[in-house]
Amino acid sequence: MSAEKTTPPDATSFPDHADVLVVGAGPGGSAAAAHAAAAGREVVLVDAAVFPRDKTCGDGLTPRAIAELDALGLGTLVADRPRIDGLLLNGWGARQQVRWPSGRFPAYGSAVARTEFDDAIRAHAVRTGARMVQGAKAVDVTMDGDRVAAVTFSSGGATHTVRVGDLIVADGVRSGLGKSLGREWHRDTAYGVAARAYAPSARADSHWMGSHLELRGPDGELLPGYGWVFPLGGAGGGLVNVGVGALAMSKRPAHMALRPILEHYAAMVGDEWALDGPPVRIASALLPMGGAVTGVAGRNWVLIGDAAACVNPLNGEGIDYAMETARLAVELLGADDYTDRWRDILVGHYGLAFSAARRLAGLLTMPQAVPTLGRPGIRSPQLMSLVVRVMGNLITDEDADLVARAWRTVGRISSRIDPRPPFA
Repeated sequence: MSAEKTTPPDATSFPDHADVLVVGAGPGGSAAAAHAAAAGREVVLVDAAVFPRDKTCGDGLTPRAIAELDALGLGTLVADRPRIDGLLLNGWGARQQVRWPSGRFPAYGSAVARTEFDDAIRAHAVRTGARMVQGAKAVDVTMDGDRVAAVTFSSGGATHTVRVGDLIVADGVRSGLGKSLGREWHRDTAYGVAARAYAPSARADSHWMGSHLELRGPDGELLPGYGWVFPLGGAGGGLVNVGVGALAMSKRPAHMALRPILEHYAAMVGDEWALDGPPVRIASALLPMGGAVTGVAGRNWVLIGDAAACVNPLNGEGIDYAMETARLAVELLGADDYTDRWRDILVGHYGLAFSAARRLAGLLTMPQAVPTLGRPGIRSPQLMSLVVRVMGNLITDEDADLVARAWRTVGRISSRIDPRPPFA
């Protein structure tokens, strides 16, 4: 935990100018602030919350997220946390134990509760040189032609206006500031609904993430989603994060009560994970995914992470995308106009994978698709290895194996026929 002051600012402490203003201090915003401060920029980082604060999330860190922590100089953050070697995939009476693939990224992941994880990256940004303002909500923007000239915040009953050079918007899935700038979320592609909770477990130090691809409700109905159990270790209070997520789209919305589904799932995995008590601190979220937004950049501003719908369409994972887009956005700073360049960067990094994954996720919202694909799939080690690579965002342009080439081919075909390509 950080030691610097965490109370909301008063009028005299609010800055009136920022070379780089970052709105939102989750993993993406705080990573962007840290990278920009390390590059010598004058950075102001603002969040509506006072830290530490909770966030609805599975708390899992993929190997790609570990790589981004290393790039920030925060690899030691997971030193006392479980080293996650891979996933235990379950369903239809079968189980596959699949390790993370070796290659460009570390061969392990981890898990840290967002109350701790987000605050640690935020504190690192402050140590690196960013100025932090907490308890201040962005409520308006002032434009100068096609540039953002200033952002107005509400804090403690007063308003404060900050003039900006560059603006990085990292205010999450709803992105109120993004909406003010023209961001639009399109729900005709797959989106996610999820709920998570915590439970004490004798297996909190496990080296495997649990994942159940056959998710059923209390009435036995098969749902288009999956359940998870992510171990947080002894340093995480001997807890596991247990949760459920489901896929939906505008023509097949998710009309389901998540709390009883999560409680049913926790009871189902109770013996396997040696849970010592019912799930607590249940929270839910709605997730735009797979670049299903338009309006991600302007002349001197960009949206990153969840605000730009950089979320895996097959499992709702977004931490590695948030931290990676943060780094990419800071590398872009100084260009004349970000409008097309930022969209092109996002499409170049994620477009093919997001298009393919969105199409598959949309297919999985159909009632018979889950058992048709899942029942034989869970019995194939090769297919489950592909699932882990895709769900972990671990297929890169450098990968030349058959699986990687096939996935990129699917992405190219999908993007040609996609009525609304990612970010476009």
